[in-house]
Amino acid sequence: MASQPHSVAQPPGIADIEAAARRIEGAVVRTPTHLSRTLSKASGATIYVKFENLQFTAAYKERGALNKLLLMGEKVRSRGVIAASAGNHAQAVAYHGARLGVPVTIVMPAPTPSIKVMQTESHGASIVLYGETYDEAYGKARALEKDQGLSFLHPFDDPDVIAGQGTVALEMLADAPEIDCLVVPVGGGGLISGVGTAVRALRPACEVVGVQAELYPAMHNLVTKGARSSGGETIAEGIAVKQPGALTAEIIGNVVDRMVLVSERAIETAVALFLQIEKTVVEGAGAAGLAALLDHRESFAGRNVGLILTGGNIDTRLLATVLLRDLARSGRMARLRIQLHDRPGALLSVIKLFDRHQVNVVEVYHQRIFTPLPAKDAFIDIECEARDEEHLAALFDELEGAGFNVHPVEIQ
Repeated sequence: MASQPHSVAQPPGIADIEAAARRIEGAVVRTPTHLSRTLSKASGATIYVKFENLQFTAAYKERGALNKLLLMGEKVRSRGVIAASAGNHAQAVAYHGARLGVPVTIVMPAPTPSIKVMQTESHGASIVLYGETYDEAYGKARALEKDQGLSFLHPFDDPDVIAGQGTVALEMLADAPEIDCLVVPVGGGGLISGVGTAVRALRPACEVVGVQAELYPAMHNLVTKGARSSGGETIAEGIAVKQPGALTAEIIGNVVDRMVLVSERAIETAVALFLQIEKTVVEGAGAAGLAALLDHRESFAGRNVGLILTGGNIDTRLLATVLLRDLARSGRMARLRIQLHDRPGALLSVIKLFDRHQVNVVEVYHQRIFTPLPAKDAFIDIECEARDEEHLAALFDELEGAGFNVHPVEIQ
């Protein structure tokens, strides 16, 4: 990879990362790295997963935030710190700031879900809601930094934060020395900068692969000299960064082997797989590494791959939607739109076929009015659960054989 222009800040080295590990020891969780036999079998690679969702705030961000706070010194901390974030960085700074007795102000975009505001506020932070986007909140935070004499704690473009995030790699390589490829989600680039720096020093032959959502390919563009646009609604909001850091871009150019993009569908599938197979909740950004193995299976086949499950802070309603969509894609749940004559017994004749095939009916929507069908016809949408695609196909064939006009309602 080509290096980016040199930034003002000095990139951290392995000594800084090892010092950070000693500094934060005992105050953050040394999360486990486990071999996932089922994911390995499904992917064709041997997969080791590091469960950073087991941190107190359910994300790796605590490592960098705490390392930075401890290096600030008592006098600086006493004046207070400020950060801009709508997610895991906010909670990490608020939590460890409260532990250390540091006054913390967090600027969050106004549309930030109330649950995230409440979680951050529960750690004692003062919350400022400003702007519609992270960029606007960031600008406000930098203004307050100057006006109130606070110290800004950047979520990724800071050598002390990067060094703290790099401690993830120290633990993974110690716990699973057979890993020969690390796949790391990339937003602003703080985590992969730290991880890549540690890997290059301790295991130079180990491949470091960065992963971004297709909708937010900013760092991928820098590395590949691409020009993909950034924007849109992604489930991986934790890595939805339009402007990566200058320092992180420089480091990534030197320590990362390649970058890949992953689809929204693969991220959703990865979230569902983690819950179904590992029985663990993961947010979209945290599932990006597994999504890379799903979208780029051939490039990881036969490798010993380390995945960092970076966080588990996902909205419960969003999680429910993702799981139901996964059931639909796998053929275990479907919505069938069936046209029938609007007369007594018509619906019963359909339901009898569902009963015959032991396909469970979840919901029935009967539409007579808002339809282009003739006045004596209607359609019903039936949401149902089956064992698998073959089970559903058998029902579908019999419905058509009985003279019903049937259309499955597809999802992307």
